[in-house]
Amino acid sequence: MTTMFELGLAIDGFTPAADIADQARAAEAGGVDTLWIATHLFLRDPVALGATALAATRKLKVALMAVSPYAMHPVHAAMGAATLDELYPGRVVLCLGVGAPGDQDAAGIERPRPLATLREAIAVCRGLFAGDPIDHRGDIFNVTQRKLVNAPCDIPIVLAASGPKMLALAGSDADGVIISGATSAPFVENCLARVNEAASGRRIMNSGIVYTGIDGDGKAGADSLRRTLGFILRGAHHADNVRMGGGSLDQQALRDAYAAENWDDVDRFVTDDVVTRHAACGDAARVRTRLAEYHRAGLDHVIVSGITDPAEISAVLSAITTGN
Repeated sequence: MTTMFELGLAIDGFTPAADIADQARAAEAGGVDTLWIATHLFLRDPVALGATALAATRKLKVALMAVSPYAMHPVHAAMGAATLDELYPGRVVLCLGVGAPGDQDAAGIERPRPLATLREAIAVCRGLFAGDPIDHRGDIFNVTQRKLVNAPCDIPIVLAASGPKMLALAGSDADGVIISGATSAPFVENCLARVNEAASGRRIMNSGIVYTGIDGDGKAGADSLRRTLGFILRGAHHADNVRMGGGSLDQQALRDAYAAENWDDVDRFVTDDVVTRHAACGDAARVRTRLAEYHRAGLDHVIVSGITDPAEISAVLSAITTGN
């Protein structure tokens, strides 16, 4: 049995760097096309992890996800991706995004004009990847008459997006879009409609993260995801996601519980129904059904997340792809 969609795996950078080689090997052996390595300030560096993952595997692609031009100048982001591509041609993806506000606040990083900033970051990286000297004179970035020494290189640029304007930017300017985890399938479908409308017939790779947990009765899988989903869904910008998912969630109460570190209340607010609507958990058959729902919502590339142990990665991927 094989899936109808490309399969990805997201790694968040919380686990020790020494684990990445085994994680990557388990992903490749389990049928994963692309390993998406998160870029979180104060955690582990994605370029170093990406290099290790690429060296440990034969065909696995690595996506640097989602590099923020507020924290890393797009020239530097392009350099990192191009250097990996020089070592492992055709196996690197660069994903750009605004970044996590809390982490950037902690680092004293301001985030003015996100739409213009990401539009120019895409243009700078694309110009550098083309190989010729670029002359970008924008409102945010200025890069004049310089080129990458190891370009041209064929590196897709993916945009992490959720708001209407950023989704439209992904469709008009990027090679692909990635939708964050904890999103309901109807919300994903709504997001991708905005992307595809802006693409005006241009081919866009639609990717999305789906938190995944497999167990016999579904309870342990739900429990393992409850606080992760709660952390994401507490954000006010997820109101439409919650509404389209069709469930009921008191986001303000959830925010208050997280702020107070009242984990019993967090677990109580993120009910089994919320988990069911915003993740893929349960036995193997149920998880395959849920992932197929996200594919039908428009995802070409379904990225499972929430699993980091290499043995668990192997077991979950085997259950997804073979039913075992």
